[in-house]
Amino acid sequence: MAFSTNGVNRSPMAEINVTPLVDVMLVLLIIFMVTAPMMQAGVSVDLPSAKGEALEKEREKKEIVIAVTGEGKIFLNEAAVTEQDLTETVLKTTKGEPTAEVFLRADKSVPYGTVVRIMAALKNAGLPSLGMITSPQEDSSRTQ
Repeated sequence: MAFSTNGVNRSPMAEINVTPLVDVMLVLLIIFMVTAPMMQAGVSVDLPSAKGEALEKEREKKEIVIAVTGEGKIFLNEAAVTEQDLTETVLKTTKGEPTAEVFLRADKSVPYGTVVRIMAALKNAGLPSLGMITSPQEDSSRTQ
């Protein structure tokens, strides 16, 4: 608590020093800004690269993401499923959501046959479309 020394009246000042509070808040803000991008939710998949432009996303559609890891494990919206139960689980998830979009994220080390089996099973189950998720390919002519 600070005291005023300007004369005979020595009453305490009723001011709070907010500088330490601002300093602490700025440090916390910086910590959250640095760590937030590191907290990536979902299944870790090393995606293959492909050229193309990103598609615009329609907000009213429900998204279902099927991820296949390098070890061959299959996840449906971060829940592990077997290849035999995949189509049944996807159909249960899309039931009542005719506009649901289904996407496939497969690690680039997954055998092509596994990806094709999953795609064929989903097509035979009656899904109208299946999107593929890839990471953008860097153009080698730009880096030179």
